[in-house]
Amino acid sequence: MAGASNPSKNKTASLGFEQQLWLAADKMRGHMDPSEYKHIALGLIFLKYISDAFEEQYQKLKAQEDEGADPEHKDEYQADNVFWVPKEARWQFILDKAKTPEVGKLLDEAMLAIERENVSLKGILPRDYNRPTLDKQRLGELIDLIGNMGLGDSVSRQKDLLGRVYEYFLGRFASAEGKGGGEFYTPPSVVQVLVEMLEPYKGRIYDPCCGSGGMFVQSEKFISAHGGGLGDISIYGQESNPTTWRLCKMNLAIRGIDGDIGKQNADSFHNNLHKDLVADFILANPPFNISDWGGQHLRDDIRWQHGTPPVGNANMAWVQHMVHHLSPRGFAGFVLANGSMSSNTGGEGEIRKNLIESNLVDCMVALPGQLFYTTQIPVCLWFLAKDRSNGLIKYPYNGDAKLRDRRGEILFIDARKLGYLEDRVHRNLSKEDIYKIADAYHAWRGEPLKDPYRLDEQGNPFQTEFPEGYRDIPGFCKSATLEEVRQHGHVLTPGRYVGAAEEEEDSEPFAEKMTHLTQTLKEQMAEGAKLDFEIKKQLAKIGFSLGGNQT
Repeated sequence: MAGASNPSKNKTASLGFEQQLWLAADKMRGHMDPSEYKHIALGLIFLKYISDAFEEQYQKLKAQEDEGADPEHKDEYQADNVFWVPKEARWQFILDKAKTPEVGKLLDEAMLAIERENVSLKGILPRDYNRPTLDKQRLGELIDLIGNMGLGDSVSRQKDLLGRVYEYFLGRFASAEGKGGGEFYTPPSVVQVLVEMLEPYKGRIYDPCCGSGGMFVQSEKFISAHGGGLGDISIYGQESNPTTWRLCKMNLAIRGIDGDIGKQNADSFHNNLHKDLVADFILANPPFNISDWGGQHLRDDIRWQHGTPPVGNANMAWVQHMVHHLSPRGFAGFVLANGSMSSNTGGEGEIRKNLIESNLVDCMVALPGQLFYTTQIPVCLWFLAKDRSNGLIKYPYNGDAKLRDRRGEILFIDARKLGYLEDRVHRNLSKEDIYKIADAYHAWRGEPLKDPYRLDEQGNPFQTEFPEGYRDIPGFCKSATLEEVRQHGHVLTPGRYVGAAEEEEDSEPFAEKMTHLTQTLKEQMAEGAKLDFEIKKQLAKIGFSLGGNQT
């Protein structure tokens, strides 16, 4: 079944060189905070990446010297969107000096030289490697570690590995930093749900609070997986945190994504860098429930077409900001705190009602808790469509397809029971979970089935939950009419609509069930007795008994 998850299988799938590299690199940070070490490690990965890309182009030009190519001419690289790397910043030069005391000074100079020669990177790269508190021996070891990554692979393969490592490290730093780290990072499985449902294959993609760029990276992966090219999309974004903005610029550069995220960090509410943007797709994870967003200065803003958002909570301001930037046939998918589905505080309920009655709300998804590093609380996904009557197919299917007119209906998906525990505090969604949610939406819209079978993490096929088209599944999904939503006071919580899951029929005879349950209990009690004996024995060795008296 599409919703089945195998936690052990999924955990095993995540083990690999990225994790090994992280464990090795993490040992080297000593007493440095993750938020500080993050820039050290990610800056080196970025330097290695652009140096590898430069080296690949250099060797091509070297082979064409007889035809007039000049491997040391800057224009030869910029013409192919390859960053020019000066000699003193090339990886081999740094690697040769990794064991010397001046390696920190050389790295700072290398980063400065790269910024000087590449205008788009100005002010982006970390330049704090020479500070006295940074252990230069550990720094040299980290350089060696990153330098040996993918050794023996082709240059193109090494570049791909570096992109994966950068993305993996972003996630691990977010986990290590806890709440502060989650502000720049949205878990990939959550982003994948958004991307699989919206299918941003062609057009303008916008994220008004883009963090480290995860929405853009996953969109690029979707396009590549379906045979498209980056030239089919234009990317726009903005980020208010200057440190996170720099991370995003580096992340996009590593992926070869030419996105417009502004010449500096900026607040989308008070310094909208893309005022005239009309986006085909909006994907976002706004900060949850922020109270200090300065709403008192924007009471008459043109974006508040469905009601003025409360000064004490920016949730409905984010929603309306995105609606304002949607094209007449645009789609938006974004993450919000669960309170956005039911809160009536400060006029939020009236704004939500107006959005619903304007026929903008297409689908609501309730996600399980523990997916985010910022918070343990469960969150939800909103999906809006500017025109739900036009039959737009987002993904370029072959042949004609007539989609269902879903005006006056909203799809509710309750995915709170999906996912698996990746560790004690963090949950993740498997590919089966992601596809189960996305397939429900596409089937509901009446989109033709691309393939009745999907592939899990191991490449094994499994059948979609909706091979015959959409159907309500009690406890999981329900297509509700606008009248039903009105009866619930315009509350959008999926649990109110999907009902209870159907109980599986238990056909096992009572006597047989009691026999194997009794046997299981007997085995567990025997194992417990062995453990009790072992504990007593170990305590006795150090002079204590379970009663607490010294022997």
